[in-house]
Amino acid sequence: MASEEHLIYILKCKDGTLYTGYTNNLEYRIRMHEAGKGAKYTRGRGPFEIMYTCTFENKSDALREEYRVKRLSRKEKLAMIQGYEKGMCDE
Repeated sequence: MASEEHLIYILKCKDGTLYTGYTNNLEYRIRMHEAGKGAKYTRGRGPFEIMYTCTFENKSDALREEYRVKRLSRKEKLAMIQGYEKGMCDE
């Protein structure tokens, strides 16, 4: 069942790496990652910690932001996560 919510998320994998993704159902997507049926990158890297989420009004905007974030360096992603922890979500 699709939701009207479109969001991007950053997960911290057990090996300390970061994974960025898009979903319209975060709870389901995390379950899929944990079951090894999510993205190929996350297989065998769980458990995961959700480090960042940001909601968008439409899928297009969310996918555009996912693409932008995936191109950031680890240092830039960590700065983004730190800002998120302070209550900022850049849309």
